[in-house]
Amino acid sequence: MAEKLRDLSQPIDVGLLDATVAAFYGTGSKEERTAADQILRELQDNPDTWLQVVRILQNTQNLNTKFFALQVLEGVIKYRWNALPVEQRDGIKNYISEVIVKISSNEDSFRQERLYVNKLNIILVQVLKHEWPARWQTFIPDLVSAAKSSETICENCMAILKLLSEEVFDFSRGEMTQQKIKELKQSLNSEFQLIHELCLYVLSASQRTELIRATLATLHAFLSWIPLHYVFESPLLETLLKFFPVASYRNLTLQCLTEIAALQFGDFYNMQYVNMYTIFMVQLQSILPPGTNIPDAYANGSNEEQAFIQNLALLFTSFYKAHIRILESAAENRAALLLGVEYLIGISYVDDTEVFKVCLDYWNSFILDLFESHHNLENPSVAASMMGLQAPLLRGMVDGPGSQLLQRRQLYSGTLSKLRMLMISRMAKPEEVLIVEDENGNIVRETMKDNDVLVQYKIMRETLIYLCHLDHVDTEQQMLKKLNKQLNGEDWSWNNLNTLCWAVGSISGSMMEEQENRFLVLVIRDLLNLTEITKGKDNKAVIASNIMYAVGQYPRFLRAHWKFLKTVVNKLFEFMHETHPGVQDMACDTFLKIVQKCKRKFVITQVGENEPFVSELLSGLPNTIADLEHHQIHTFYESVGHMIQAESDPAKRDEYLRRLMDLPNQKWAEIIGQASRSVDVLKDQDVIRTVLNILQTNTSAASSLGSFFFPQISLIFLDMLRVYRMYSELISNSIAEGGPFASRTSYVKILRSVKRETLKLIEMFLDKSEDQPQIGKQFVPPMMDPILGDYARNLPDARESEVLSLFATIINKYKSLMMEDVPCIFEAVFQCTLEMITKNFEDYPEHRLKFFSLLRAIATHCFHALIQLSSQQLKLVMDSIIWAFRHTERNIAETGLNLLLEMLKNFQVSEFCNQFHRTYFLTVEQEIFAVLTDTFHKPGFKLHVLILQHLFCLLDSGSLTEPLWDVSAVPIPYPSNTVFVHDYTVKLLGTSFPNMTLAEVTRFVDGLFESRNDLHVFKNHVRDFLIQSKEFSAQDNKDLYAEEAAAQRERERQHMLTIPGLVAPSELQDEMVDL
Repeated sequence: MAEKLRDLSQPIDVGLLDATVAAFYGTGSKEERTAADQILRELQDNPDTWLQVVRILQNTQNLNTKFFALQVLEGVIKYRWNALPVEQRDGIKNYISEVIVKISSNEDSFRQERLYVNKLNIILVQVLKHEWPARWQTFIPDLVSAAKSSETICENCMAILKLLSEEVFDFSRGEMTQQKIKELKQSLNSEFQLIHELCLYVLSASQRTELIRATLATLHAFLSWIPLHYVFESPLLETLLKFFPVASYRNLTLQCLTEIAALQFGDFYNMQYVNMYTIFMVQLQSILPPGTNIPDAYANGSNEEQAFIQNLALLFTSFYKAHIRILESAAENRAALLLGVEYLIGISYVDDTEVFKVCLDYWNSFILDLFESHHNLENPSVAASMMGLQAPLLRGMVDGPGSQLLQRRQLYSGTLSKLRMLMISRMAKPEEVLIVEDENGNIVRETMKDNDVLVQYKIMRETLIYLCHLDHVDTEQQMLKKLNKQLNGEDWSWNNLNTLCWAVGSISGSMMEEQENRFLVLVIRDLLNLTEITKGKDNKAVIASNIMYAVGQYPRFLRAHWKFLKTVVNKLFEFMHETHPGVQDMACDTFLKIVQKCKRKFVITQVGENEPFVSELLSGLPNTIADLEHHQIHTFYESVGHMIQAESDPAKRDEYLRRLMDLPNQKWAEIIGQASRSVDVLKDQDVIRTVLNILQTNTSAASSLGSFFFPQISLIFLDMLRVYRMYSELISNSIAEGGPFASRTSYVKILRSVKRETLKLIEMFLDKSEDQPQIGKQFVPPMMDPILGDYARNLPDARESEVLSLFATIINKYKSLMMEDVPCIFEAVFQCTLEMITKNFEDYPEHRLKFFSLLRAIATHCFHALIQLSSQQLKLVMDSIIWAFRHTERNIAETGLNLLLEMLKNFQVSEFCNQFHRTYFLTVEQEIFAVLTDTFHKPGFKLHVLILQHLFCLLDSGSLTEPLWDVSAVPIPYPSNTVFVHDYTVKLLGTSFPNMTLAEVTRFVDGLFESRNDLHVFKNHVRDFLIQSKEFSAQDNKDLYAEEAAAQRERERQHMLTIPGLVAPSELQDEMVDL
């Protein structure tokens, strides 16, 4: 049976194919489905199957079989169309058109076979992307004349036009070359007259609901790009407004009006827009009377009614973004404008995330616009510099813009106040808050971050800060009024208190310091009172969470008010004894956050105190941490480390460090003392856990103390290495005796945790010790054998990847000082790690990334050590780099590409430039093209392009003085390396992409050489090639544009720094605070 289907020299047996497709989709055995799948895949991959498509479509009644045939045809159209002879292309084109017309000319067949027709439409549009306009100039006139022959054909023609518009305008980026998109857009524009007439004809003459709906949907797809005179100088807008009150067309009409509302082309059509808005508002009031409770209407509405409210939000926001100034400018339009704004505020309270996002996005841009005008007027020099004027010249101009601005603020004063209430009552949860309400109404610790909520918080916070700048007094009054309702129980609920406190925290830094101090004293006082008067563990946990969040956002206030700071920290210590889920975690996190921003306040003796707070804290340390879990204690130690690090007197600092580490050091000394009498003590699981906890505590303190941790690490360093060696032997013995499964036992796992923590502690200390080369010289030699030697001697399953990251850190830190140690490091880790990671792409994922990070550190800082390797060793290095960037794991591939780029740059300026490139230039080029074009490595696009650009620029840089080709194998020498590489690249790509002609490939390679000195042009040229080669069609290609997106984000951050409060005080760099 299978053989008969596979033999395509005979007409295909359609009945047999139907049976195979039925077996694949059927409920038979797994074996039958697998066998059917195998046959269908083979048929799909066979380059001749498409020749049987017409026969299949004519002889089958099975929809799935038809879809299978069309899938085969679609593949040919997408990837092999231009390689087909003209008569075959015309045959496909005519056949598809005929089938569509035949089915859609009959009402019954059109309704029954709708899915089939939809698929045929998609295939026709795929053909159009190749053929139209150049080879099928009459397509639009043909379509329009066919549409006039019957209403069902007309309905389907509308669907084809909609698809075409979407393909050209919505989905074209990353699908077609820039030139092709431009060509199709021009064709659609020039032939739109016919489409426009057809749409108007249908809307005025047809009574068929389905046809009118299809026409409105098609118009919606076209309205975003058609020339404006088709909208405003024809009956189109008037016709649409007539359809709006009719329930069955209401949502589609709203979508069309939204597209029109979003268009912006100067002031030419302002009056038409005002007219459209006025008529629309009159109609809207009869559909949705003012004063309707929109959130309730939405909650109880049908799907259509909910979609109506969502579309209404889109219309208002689109219209206001583009044309709000026209409505503001004339007094007679302001009532309608404010009524629309009221509707939009009502919609903003709808309990639906997508609806709220639409509203929030608009409110954010609306408030930003008001704020920026206000901000520039209050800072004349800023406004002057923006206009290119001197500040004194501006004074005379302020009356005009100034009075206009005041009018705008007065016009919207009520609106702004309502928007403050909206932001306060709907504020999203910030990242720092760990305590949430679950679906059963219980207060629990958050288990997973919701990124959507975090993005929403960021936008709401920004909007509320602008609102606060526009009127600090109103913001403050609304918050205090809402807080008062919490205290008197009138408005008490977890959600109300949460959103209020999140809003209070979000505006930190936006008020003047004096006002902020007064406001915060009232807020914290009321919240502390609320803790006292509220009963119930859950209630207290919610209030505690809110106090901690709010105070953590105001480091400036805490630094200025020692008594408050001390009260808050003591309150946090109280919360550290509270066992409700999440409260202790949040208390420790908030303590760390506050200490990082106020650390100097804790090491000086404050007025009325006998000793610095840090000394008092250290005396009560055992009691404070008594109820905390291990990970919380580690956060606590990191916090106190920050305090100690702020002490400038070395003697006091060392004394505080000794007192801080007293508890873990006593335990460590006890264990080491017992081990010196009997080493078996260290094998006990409880002891191993204690050792692990002590090391983790040390790592936490080292992370905040940096080089000031030196006295402590010196105390335990050699003992720690001895424990490391002993545990390493225990692990090796266990794995040697128990086989690979032994590495998964809890005993071996915990021993390995101790080894890892030891490495982490040393790495943390060395990494944080700034400008202390002598520390490196003191600590590195004793580690060579216990750590490096141990790594080399161990079984693969017992090797710790942290060894690689530790030595990468050491080389990054001490750079060329480590040159003489590189051969030892290379000897110990290179060969044995490569054997572990090159067997496949899955095993030892941690070793992979860290190995290439180590290699990159060596290549960057100790390049001369690489040059001294033998040619076999260098080949191993290059092979491993190529292997890295072939990896589909993004981090590993990116590390490999960065490493390669650095190696290429270093070799270009070394005396081995010719030798290296003669061996590796072509290999690197070939491998980079392979990953660039295989669709699995799109995130590496930026680096692929940089490496190719480097290679092509190298050719005429003067660095290469010898031929890259094999002189003995080439009888006639090439005139230059440039000509040789050009020929090589054309051959390479020509064989890799048989679907492209030699002329297309040559044109691409010529373009590479012409644009190599301009990265932007070079990159766009490569992007176009990827799309043209069809390797990247029909996929998500945003990674090809990732670099541009990153640059935009950085520009936004720089702008945010200029507005007080936009970058939260808690996020500012340490050097900018605590002074």
